Amino acid sequence: MLRSRGIRIGKLNGIPIFLHTSWFLIFALITFSLANEFADAHPEWTQTQHWGLGLITALLFFGSVVFHEMSHSIVARHYRIPVASITLFFFGGVAQISRDPESAFQEFNIAAAGPASSLVLAGLFYAGSLAVPAGSMAATVTGWLAWINLTLAIFNLIPGFPMDGGRILRSIVWGLTKNYSKASRLSARTGQVIAAGMIGLGAWEALRAYQTGGDVINGIWLAMIGWFLLSAAKQSYAQAETRTALEGLLVSDIMTAEPPTVGREISLEDYAREVNRSKRNSHLVVAHGQLVGMISTDALGRVPQDEWGSTSVQAAMTPRDKLLWTEPGESALKLLDRMRSVGMQQMPVIADGSVVGMVTRESILHALERHNQMAHPTGA
Repeated sequence: MLRSRGIRIGKLNGIPIFLHTSWFLIFALITFSLANEFADAHPEWTQTQHWGLGLITALLFFGSVVFHEMSHSIVARHYRIPVASITLFFFGGVAQISRDPESAFQEFNIAAAGPASSLVLAGLFYAGSLAVPAGSMAATVTGWLAWINLTLAIFNLIPGFPMDGGRILRSIVWGLTKNYSKASRLSARTGQVIAAGMIGLGAWEALRAYQTGGDVINGIWLAMIGWFLLSAAKQSYAQAETRTALEGLLVSDIMTAEPPTVGREISLEDYAREVNRSKRNSHLVVAHGQLVGMISTDALGRVPQDEWGSTSVQAAMTPRDKLLWTEPGESALKLLDRMRSVGMQQMPVIADGSVVGMVTRESILHALERHNQMAHPTGA
């Protein structure tokens, strides 16, 4: 699962709302663009009014994006799927749900909730624009918001990952084939094709505008959106391939049987040396042969480096009673979902009260490599 990054600005219905650092750039660009658009359309208004309306409209637009993502979240919660956060970033927003839906029906409803909510907002803003005097500031703002929410709904219905339309497509293929992994791969591939087309179209429009002395910004903007969607679609395809490779496997098949360990009494300075020597990002902490906690480079990074020499591993580790763990017989896919839901990169494997292994990002990658070698053996 992708972790939320940026600035937390509060909670809505119990869900943390974050602003990614890239959001500030797009917010400034939208405000600037709207102020200029309003100035061209209404030169009789003052500069303060142009910029004030631009700021208010930009805020209401991102409020619409939050409403869109909250709609996904409310439906997901209806199906008892936890929602970790909502993050606003350069190209809109994302609701980070902690696990995949259990059925194609759930997937369809969660995905469709976003575009449906944007269509509702478009209708409400359009009705608002008709209820106020034509050409007024209120009509200008509500009219623009009606248009942008309609655009948001239509754009999100593009049938390819990571758009809502891609998830709707996945739900339909999933329902028809009963194969979640196949549906995910198809939706991700479709998203890659659409994104590549957007990049090509955007580059062509920008080149044509440059040659004719026109505005190249629209073409560049379309190409940037396509590039972002292509990256997200590739990530979605990789996740689908991972799930396919892990189907039918148990934790015992993907764990490291001899997990790296360190003593709780050593300093963080010594632990940093062990990290460099072992090339491992996490270690189990033991005392007298018993597990007492886990330490990772993330925990190391939370302590100022000038304090490493005087700080023990025990002081920085996650103690055993706060550790999440798994058993050798648990499904590898279920474990992957659990790790994703809590943002963990590693988890100890315990059997009969003793540590018998560790599942890490590296051990999962090794399992995927073995799967690929078996699926595509090299001939002599």
